[in-house]
Amino acid sequence: MNTTPKAKPVFIGSLRNNPDLDKWIVIETGGIIQIRSGKIEIGQGLRTALAMVAAEELDIDLSRVRVQMADTELTADEQVTSGSKSMESSATALRYAAAECRAIMLAKAAENMGVDVDSLIVEDGTIKSPATNAQTTYWDVMGGEKFGQKATGTVSPKAASAHRIVGTEPERVDIPWRVFGPGEGIGDALFMHDMERPNMLHGRIIRPHHQGSRLESVDPSAVEAMPGVVKIVQNGSFLGLIAEREDQAIKAAAALAEAANWTTGEPLPDEEQIYDWMVSQDTIDNGVIDGAHIADAPVEAPPPENAALTLEGMYGKPYILHGAMGPACAIAQFKGDTLTLWTHSQGVFPLRRALAPVLELKEENIHCIHRDGAGCYGHNSADDVALDAALLAREADGRPVRVQWTRKDEHRWEPFGTAMVCGARASLDKDGQIIDWRFDIWSGMHGNRPKFHKEQTALLAASHMDSHWKPQPFIAAVADEAGEHRNASPGYDLPVCNIAKHFVADHPFRTSSLRGLGAFANVFAIESMMDELAHASGQDAVAFRLRHLSDPRARAVLEETANAIKWDPKSWKPGNAQGIAYARYKNFAAYCAVAVDITIDEATGIITVNHAVVAGDAGEAVAPNGIKAQLEGGVIQATSWTLKERVRFDPGSITSTDWETYPILSFREAPEVDAIVIAKKGDPFLGVGEASQSPTAGAIANAVFNATGARLREMPFTPERVRAMLVEAGKR
Repeated sequence: MNTTPKAKPVFIGSLRNNPDLDKWIVIETGGIIQIRSGKIEIGQGLRTALAMVAAEELDIDLSRVRVQMADTELTADEQVTSGSKSMESSATALRYAAAECRAIMLAKAAENMGVDVDSLIVEDGTIKSPATNAQTTYWDVMGGEKFGQKATGTVSPKAASAHRIVGTEPERVDIPWRVFGPGEGIGDALFMHDMERPNMLHGRIIRPHHQGSRLESVDPSAVEAMPGVVKIVQNGSFLGLIAEREDQAIKAAAALAEAANWTTGEPLPDEEQIYDWMVSQDTIDNGVIDGAHIADAPVEAPPPENAALTLEGMYGKPYILHGAMGPACAIAQFKGDTLTLWTHSQGVFPLRRALAPVLELKEENIHCIHRDGAGCYGHNSADDVALDAALLAREADGRPVRVQWTRKDEHRWEPFGTAMVCGARASLDKDGQIIDWRFDIWSGMHGNRPKFHKEQTALLAASHMDSHWKPQPFIAAVADEAGEHRNASPGYDLPVCNIAKHFVADHPFRTSSLRGLGAFANVFAIESMMDELAHASGQDAVAFRLRHLSDPRARAVLEETANAIKWDPKSWKPGNAQGIAYARYKNFAAYCAVAVDITIDEATGIITVNHAVVAGDAGEAVAPNGIKAQLEGGVIQATSWTLKERVRFDPGSITSTDWETYPILSFREAPEVDAIVIAKKGDPFLGVGEASQSPTAGAIANAVFNATGARLREMPFTPERVRAMLVEAGKR
């Protein structure tokens, strides 16, 4: 009887729910290995990092790896690419799957060679027996066959000390495709917007200016007679058309828009008073303890009697857009009752589940294939345009239909990142230590992605159809570190911390996930208050944070950032200063600190971020250059959000309809960014994609105060607001 104890199974990341090895590794012919992931590439360098992890565990050259992402017929169901979890979930699963596949192939080779498996070595996919000089390859062993088994979770990946690929800095595998066009294994187009299908038609959707409007009447007769128009499609307030060519679809859509009459919708709030409006609304009140939602809100308590100093502040973040450079696009084709959909959705499996009841199809009859789109980081309109295309394709007699939104529709109809108001109150003792912290959040919904439901939907067109579909209700987030309370718990050592959420369910706009969710506003408020406390008590901002941080990794990113920017309050002068901020994303992902050097022209009110330094610790760094790129990109995007971005609207319509009415940071305005990666070899992966967003806003706000002596608490920091702030503070 064999009494050898079996290894304890380990299922980490997405392998737990997707143990089929053939969903992760395919040994193709011709010396190529395909790896598969249910996550998607949105510019964060995931393709390269996944390829590196697999090549490392399989002992093959990186050039042999092909990456297949997010296809409902091929890949594992990994839900949505969001929350900076791709490395933690997908790369970790792939690491264990590849290690087990390698072990299976070595076992087969050893049996064929008649040698002990432990005597074999692998060099670039060639399996060698030093004792007999016999050799074979992965491709000889598998012969194009599937593994046909599930992961046991009993094969450990390599030790970090044995890594030869992970931690290096190869060129990104996708750059040649992006420069020169699709490569092997990519298909007929890399980007969704460039795709063409044989005999393809073009569709356009006609929508009003107000998200609350509904179609009253339309006379399509003149449009139906226009050149190239194949069909007008109307279902309730959903109105679209199909044409032979895209230019014909555009012209016909303009004419159909003129022929349509819409209700006016409820008047929108006063945009200039949006923060006061939010605080005045009826709310659903809950609390947060250690990042977890609790049913009851904490009772308001006065500052402690022994407080030597108490400060209070209110901070606001407006509605903002994802601002994808390319408007939403999809191609749909029906063959009988089977739908094939090409989409840049960040979650092809959840999209399929949401589409099935709306289209009255079985899930298995919907094939969603991901194609790269314009990066946006969050729930933009990619899912909505997928349903648009499907509804038109259903009327196209089997021909594929391509639908692309207009820029105006993208700006008006994508799910916005919700406005937020944060109130902070903190008290210090006589030694300048925080002894009490109170934080209040007013917020709309952050997580309204499409999901399966028989009566409710988050898909735009479904809620406009003449059917039973109702919009998914706005509800408060309840998962740990989710939605409005993400990073509401300060990452500092605080003896008393009370956090209250005031969820505003009745919002004038459709809102959903945008990079960082509530963390962007929460960290902006927290880090602004930390600086206010430091200044009021006469303490250096870096030293004040360090005395409230015991986590050595948190201290390290803060110290590295301060050193790299040459933190020196004595060098600051009116109109030019530095600012710093820190956060650990979700309080369990990557550690990050950001410091900036800014200049303010007090005459014009223009803030220029000259230089930024960002340090991040995301655990083991598979591809350090990829981590740097994400840290840098987060700083630049957050600079744009902080200085420029907000959705503009008047009582009757959304007026942010293009890049002039919704300005973003230009290339000329982008700061020079230096990124520092603090790698922890062998440590678990920590999500880094959203880590630098939130500290950036706080760092800029703190730099503005250090340069002017006046505090900005409402984003964006437009020239008008800066000038008004300076006048109010008596600085002009």
